[in-house]
Amino acid sequence: MSKKLLSGPYIVWMVGFTLIPLALIVFYGLTDKAGAFTLENIMAIAQPERLNALLRSLKLSLVSTAICLVLAYPLAMILKSLKVGRGSFIVFIFILPMWMNFLLRTMAWQTLLDHNGVINNILRFFNLPELKIINTQAAIIFGMVYNFLPFMVLPIYNVLVKIGDDTVEAARDLGANSVQTFFRVILPLSMPGVISGITMVFVPALTTFVISDLLGGGMILLIGNVIEQEFTFTTNWNLGSGLSLVLMVFILISMAILAKYDKEGEGAAF
Repeated sequence: MSKKLLSGPYIVWMVGFTLIPLALIVFYGLTDKAGAFTLENIMAIAQPERLNALLRSLKLSLVSTAICLVLAYPLAMILKSLKVGRGSFIVFIFILPMWMNFLLRTMAWQTLLDHNGVINNILRFFNLPELKIINTQAAIIFGMVYNFLPFMVLPIYNVLVKIGDDTVEAARDLGANSVQTFFRVILPLSMPGVISGITMVFVPALTTFVISDLLGGGMILLIGNVIEQEFTFTTNWNLGSGLSLVLMVFILISMAILAKYDKEGEGAAF
């Protein structure tokens, strides 16, 4: 009975801040302004401007996720080889940026990458070519990678530290070289962390609108920007909710893949 009572605040929190908002999104997304059932809000994603925004979001989020994976896996391998514990200072450094406000981190890079920002002023001082990256898709990808890289490193590292040295030594004793050991032993055993990291990076990258607003200058619309505009500028909650339901399909697919390959939660970041 005491355990049930302790779970009470969590249940209230989940109902009030998760289930009810989701129910409202589903209700608004499947109804028009008069409250009648309709699928027009969902089918609106097929319009050229919104479809292009969705495809652009998918492209940038996939590229960002791939870059994060390429950077994170070797880094996690290095951390494992250094025999650092989960509470070590090095791991703390990767977690530390996540303590800072997401908006402030992105605004800081906006200042750094601006045409008259810190980086370009340094380049001008040394008579080097200026960095023309702000307000481009490359800047958005850069912002995604910077903000979401820790979400890729930590799950992979969390799984790699669970792979015992005796497992690797057994593969070597059986005649496997370093490449064979990696692809046949280490990589398959670390897949839960890889899938978890991919999901934790892809989902927020797909739904973001702050990064594209700040680093893209508001000129590169992602699906998150389109949804935000429907809620804030046009105040069309029905259309915004319908587009959100379309986006939710991709999130559910990602969660299903994660549940399939990480059934025991081995790739949990914390």
